[in-house]
Amino acid sequence: MVRLMGRSRTRSPLSSGAAASARLSREGDGRSRWHPVAALRSVLSGRSVAGQVFVLYLVIVLLLVVAAVVALVLQVRRDSTEEARNRSLAVAETFANAPGLTEALDSPDPTAVLQPRAEAARKLARVDFVVVMNTDGIRYTHPKRDRIGKQFVGTIEPALAGEPVVEEVKGTIGQLVQAVVPVEDDDGTVVGLVSAGITTENVGGAAEAELPLVLSAALAALALATGGAALVSRRLLRQTHGLGPREMTRMYEHHDAVLHSVREGVIIVDGDGTLMLANDEARRLFGLPEDAEGRHVLDIGLDPGTAGLLSSGRVATDEVHRVGDRLLAVNQRPTDRAGGPRGSVATVRDSTELRALSGRAEASRERLDMLYDAGVGIGTSLDVTRTAEELAELAVPRFADFVTVDLFESVLAGGQPDAAAALRRTAVTGIADDAPLYPGDEKIRFVASSPQGRSLASGRPVLEPRLGEAPGWRAQDVQRSGQVVDYGIHSLITVPLRAGSLVLGVVSFWRSRKPGPFDAEELALAEELVARAAVSIDNARRYTREHSMAVTLQQSLLPRSLPEQSALEIAYRYLPAQAGVGGDWFDVLPLSGARVALVVGDVVGHGLHAAATMGRLRTAVHNFSALDLPPDELLGLLDELVARIDQDEAQDEEAAPVTGATCLYAVYDPVTRHCTVARAGHPPPAVVRPDGTVEFPDVPAGPPLGLGGLPFESADLELPEGSRVVLYTDGLVEDRTRDIDVGLDQLREALSRAGDSPEDTCRVVLDSRRPVRAGDDIALIVARTRVLAADRIAEWPVPPDPAAVGEVRAAVTRKLAEWGLAELTFGTELILSELVTNALRYGGSPIQVRMLHDRSLVCEVYDSSSTSPHLRHATMTDEGGRGLFLVAQVAERWGTRYLPAGKVIWAEQPLP
Repeated sequence: MVRLMGRSRTRSPLSSGAAASARLSREGDGRSRWHPVAALRSVLSGRSVAGQVFVLYLVIVLLLVVAAVVALVLQVRRDSTEEARNRSLAVAETFANAPGLTEALDSPDPTAVLQPRAEAARKLARVDFVVVMNTDGIRYTHPKRDRIGKQFVGTIEPALAGEPVVEEVKGTIGQLVQAVVPVEDDDGTVVGLVSAGITTENVGGAAEAELPLVLSAALAALALATGGAALVSRRLLRQTHGLGPREMTRMYEHHDAVLHSVREGVIIVDGDGTLMLANDEARRLFGLPEDAEGRHVLDIGLDPGTAGLLSSGRVATDEVHRVGDRLLAVNQRPTDRAGGPRGSVATVRDSTELRALSGRAEASRERLDMLYDAGVGIGTSLDVTRTAEELAELAVPRFADFVTVDLFESVLAGGQPDAAAALRRTAVTGIADDAPLYPGDEKIRFVASSPQGRSLASGRPVLEPRLGEAPGWRAQDVQRSGQVVDYGIHSLITVPLRAGSLVLGVVSFWRSRKPGPFDAEELALAEELVARAAVSIDNARRYTREHSMAVTLQQSLLPRSLPEQSALEIAYRYLPAQAGVGGDWFDVLPLSGARVALVVGDVVGHGLHAAATMGRLRTAVHNFSALDLPPDELLGLLDELVARIDQDEAQDEEAAPVTGATCLYAVYDPVTRHCTVARAGHPPPAVVRPDGTVEFPDVPAGPPLGLGGLPFESADLELPEGSRVVLYTDGLVEDRTRDIDVGLDQLREALSRAGDSPEDTCRVVLDSRRPVRAGDDIALIVARTRVLAADRIAEWPVPPDPAAVGEVRAAVTRKLAEWGLAELTFGTELILSELVTNALRYGGSPIQVRMLHDRSLVCEVYDSSSTSPHLRHATMTDEGGRGLFLVAQVAERWGTRYLPAGKVIWAEQPLP
């Protein structure tokens, strides 16, 4: 480059266009044609680039071939040696473990016995020797008989210690690889040694046998490489055409002519920031002095921004710089990307004429960006107020200085807009907080002459370019209007929020900082912006309405209070989802015999359908629990019900199936302290023992409700008094970012540090597990078990004798007197007399009577028959059939509970 600058500017770098021109010119005049013979002579001479490449290529290939041959030979020798070591060790170990070897060593003449065997083994294994020796190293066998009886040459100490040894030594038959292994008797004592080996001469034979093949392959590779090098060199020679100095000069001249005739400035700067070349157009655009070339770009009179760009060498694309009254676009790239010299090349063009056009294009681009951001940033939540705020935040300050959004109050509640009602200022955003506009949450009624009133009435946008000259706007509030004008707000656009035929409110765009008023193009942009926001606000309004309806339905279906019972101390929590109402539910159901049923369920999905389905399933559980069914049978009936619901709704294309509902049903008996649990696709319960131990019992997991095909199974848990049973829905332990196993571990940790009371347990669990924004409902029940005291339970076996009825009545009378319930004696005797008589007459042995003193007096009669009595109205002529009628009249309620081996007829009486 320096040499180039020492000559005239006509000696500039080459360009591909100039090279092509020179080549065409040369071929056209016939003075330099390419001939194959001359090309071959040039290659062999080594004077051309192609010849030098050919020689270098051959040298490299030759070195690689030699290295490959040497490496291959060494590898073959190494592999052969390794094979010799392995074979000698294998032969020695095989011969040492051969049957009869120890007996031969103990024989009077071991050599006579072992020499034939050793020779046969040597020939069969293709080794050079197999030697058997005693523990002193004296040979019993050897291929050369004169070596028998002499000392073995090699290391035998490791073998005497019981360890084989492989080594390379110089033995009696030459340099060899040999292995020595011990011969052990039955008790592990070394009684002799066996050595097998191969001489190095035989080891190297394999490598030498491979050498001709290796050399042949190397020569073939060298021949192929030579041919390839010749083809490459020939191709290179053809492409360069053997250019000489004259041709290169002509190429420079062509390049110089092109460089100085283009209407785009070209500047070349070296790595130190020195200006190396500037064509005529660059000198004209930048106003460079005559002696600029060779000087640093910071010293040639350029403005600091342009000079800094050229000296930095950084990449620039259409970077605009003002030079005098011109607006120049500069593109700059480094020259060392492809291995060239350090520096940079910059091209410059005059873009002054495009200035006005680019300004309008930039404004259009900004408006398109704003509309795109509106589509992405407005409507991120289904909240009416938040959506209105997003619209105002987007438009300030990119489009307006202040934005206000006024919506009808009914729209905020999810209802239809009322044109006669007042509006509420839902959002107000601006570049300052002291603007004298109506504040947020203000109730406003716009007069008909105001721009907002006209927009609401006509459904069209209104432009007020000069607020100070708009009497209709001042009529809204004369005092506040004057304050707004005095503040500097001078232009206004109002656009109605239209969603189909509904007008939800009005949006006002106010301008104060920019001196010019809003124009027609900005009016169109405001209308498009509000139209996009109106869709999101209407969606949020519809969601708010549906959400309110779903919440109302859900709250009406969930239990408002828990029934009174003595078996469990219960606390519960229900947290609805933030994203929408779900289908989680829970219940506490008192059963006969002082038992209590706990149930939690979950319908997958959100909205009205999930809430309505939850109500249907909860009602079904109430009805099925009245039958006193075991948990697994109750879930089976519930599964059939859901399947029938799905079949009915499958005929309606708009109806959603219930498949995906889960349920857990548990029954606790305070008399036996047993809790029977069954679940249908629901997370397992947690049990906190009185000592604080937390466990998740192994309750068989049935399929979700509605799938059918598989029976449900139950688990029977024995719970000490004071245990806490924790039931929950999956919203507590699972979400999109957390696996259920992690949620269960975190629940276990929270339960382990919670207090004994159910209320404290609920609080600790929710404080540790409550998500920031719950995506699913959370239902949680904590029940601490109680036990019915033994002195409040009375049981009597009944023999199969009608006379036993009287004995039962007497025992009942005494027990009621003991409990202070003498007032219930007559009714209790009547109930038990009828139930025991029925059991004796129609049931089977054994028969047992039980009374429980709980919140009510419970009388139970058990027999082994599964036939249930039925209440009927006896006629005047019937001799029987009035017993159960009397029981139903005396008792508050009565029923039948089936057991695996019989049934229980029970009746309850309220305590006095």
